[in-house]
Amino acid sequence: MKIKHIVLASTILVSVSTFAQKDELKVLKKIYTKEAPKPADVSEYKANLTKLEGLATEESDKVYAGFFKAMLPLVEISALGPLATEDQKSQIVTAKTVEQIEKGLNATLEFEKKSGKKVYTDDILAKVQLYKNEIINLAINLANQQKFQEASNVLYSSYLMDKKDQDNLFFAASYAINAVNYDLALEHYYELKKLNYTGETTVYFASTKSDNKEESFGGSKVLRDAAVKSGTHIKPREEKTPSRRGEIFKNIALILVDKGRVEEAKAAVAEARQANPEDPSLILTEADLYLKMNDFVTYTKLVNEALDKNPNNVDLIYNLGVIAGNANKIDEAEKYYKKALELNPNYFNANLNLAELRLRADDKFVTEINKLGTSEKDNKRYEVLKAEREKNFKSVLPYLEKAVELEPQNEPAKKTLLSVYNALEMTDKYKALKAKM
Repeated sequence: MKIKHIVLASTILVSVSTFAQKDELKVLKKIYTKEAPKPADVSEYKANLTKLEGLATEESDKVYAGFFKAMLPLVEISALGPLATEDQKSQIVTAKTVEQIEKGLNATLEFEKKSGKKVYTDDILAKVQLYKNEIINLAINLANQQKFQEASNVLYSSYLMDKKDQDNLFFAASYAINAVNYDLALEHYYELKKLNYTGETTVYFASTKSDNKEESFGGSKVLRDAAVKSGTHIKPREEKTPSRRGEIFKNIALILVDKGRVEEAKAAVAEARQANPEDPSLILTEADLYLKMNDFVTYTKLVNEALDKNPNNVDLIYNLGVIAGNANKIDEAEKYYKKALELNPNYFNANLNLAELRLRADDKFVTEINKLGTSEKDNKRYEVLKAEREKNFKSVLPYLEKAVELEPQNEPAKKTLLSVYNALEMTDKYKALKAKM
């Protein structure tokens, strides 16, 4: 009889435990589905969640305990009401809670896919879309606070919740670089490479009919066309965003070089170019790699190859000027800087570098002048050199003045311009610039 009583008691205990779990699940589901839960509901939700986590033994109960735990922040936000501030929400949804939400939701989706019973699948997919922008905004806010690792983690969690949105994985990698977590960045970039991600998309625009102000409709052609059809917008146009493959492979290569894995870096870029021979961004990636390795010959060859495809790439032309200038090829460097300024007169570095290039000649003038004596022949030579020196200073002025105009806080540019004003005895301009320093 004792054995029977023990077995009976055990059975009763199991039954009680099971019913208890069902009761907790019912309470959690009831509060979760409320449109406007109250603070008291949140307290009850938390209490039942704690109970369920302690009682859950079956796989389904553990999964749904994880689901309701993941949903807790959303219930808390709903309880704040429609007037909840962003600051209040940010106290609830943090980088850590986003990671917990992702794990709980994906575990539930996986379980329901395996069991063939969709209990919360559709709701989860809808919630992910509903809160996606808020999660991205959280990442941006974290990045603005220089919390790059947390921003990266948030975007990666967002990607795991919706793997169709591969942009989140790309920016998670970018933030990982900002956080100097190169191993994590490399991991994300390799995943992007495997996905054959390019980031290319079409952005749709139209101008408001009332004030002719252009607005972006993002990637929605449907919304843009609807606005034009309704008559509120005019002048529809579209714009393709450039491929990000070059940036991905460039960062893979640079990280590998940083780790001393140079041959792997070369192989990665070569593989990318072979797979995408018409992608000009990958030529630049390979060029950047050789620039990093100080192989200026190969770099120049690759940049010229890129310029054949895009002859008006001002940054490439400027870089060729820098390389020529560093090699003391003055005429060649000047040619590239002038070409860069033809394409973009407001290119600060090209203005400053062209001025610096011409000022190099001043050493030659000063050296020769200091060697002259006081003979009539030397005096005549002095006048010639003085005139040539002044002519050279005057040729520098437009570029230095433009540079200071473009970046008035740049100290090296201002000091160099002051020296030239002084040498040319331009007292008024010297005093006016000096007063601003």
